[in-house]
Amino acid sequence: MATEEPNNPPQPPSSIPQYSEMIMAAIEALNDKSGSNKSSISKYIESTYGDLPAAHSTLLAHHLNKMKQSGDLVMVKNNYMKPDPNAPPRRGRGRPPKPKVPLPPGTVLAPPRPRGRPPKPRDPFAPVSPPKKASSGSGKPRGRPPKKPKVGTSSAPAPATGAPRPRGRPPKVKPAVVPVGC
Repeated sequence: MATEEPNNPPQPPSSIPQYSEMIMAAIEALNDKSGSNKSSISKYIESTYGDLPAAHSTLLAHHLNKMKQSGDLVMVKNNYMKPDPNAPPRRGRGRPPKPKVPLPPGTVLAPPRPRGRPPKPRDPFAPVSPPKKASSGSGKPRGRPPKKPKVGTSSAPAPATGAPRPRGRPPKVKPAVVPVGC
């Protein structure tokens, strides 16, 4: 005996068509020369199909963007319209790629060049040197060297006051003002 949970009743099949179909029907029904904006499409869908999901505006925006990206719709001045079948296809950004020239049959392609700088040509008369271990440049390690820890004795004399010097630039010493006309 199968028991159904009271929290999850079976969902009835949806009576509304796909969003892409509703959007196309709305644009055709509105039949505006300059296209239909999102709010007019939404109002038409809401008036025609009553039982829409709670996230209708989000779903509508998602499907409009998806249809715009796929080329099913064209957006002109915030209005969506069907693309003109006689219009030339739109180019993407940037320079178009060069057309590929077909190679004659039987041509063997050379392997692609390796990345990086090509090695220097070897001198055939130079003596053979033992292989070096792979090191990066000079014998020094990369980066800034670590600070040396302070040792109790220092070469510089300590200040006479004993108080450590404050951080930053010292303030300017202003000359004493002498009253005029004494």
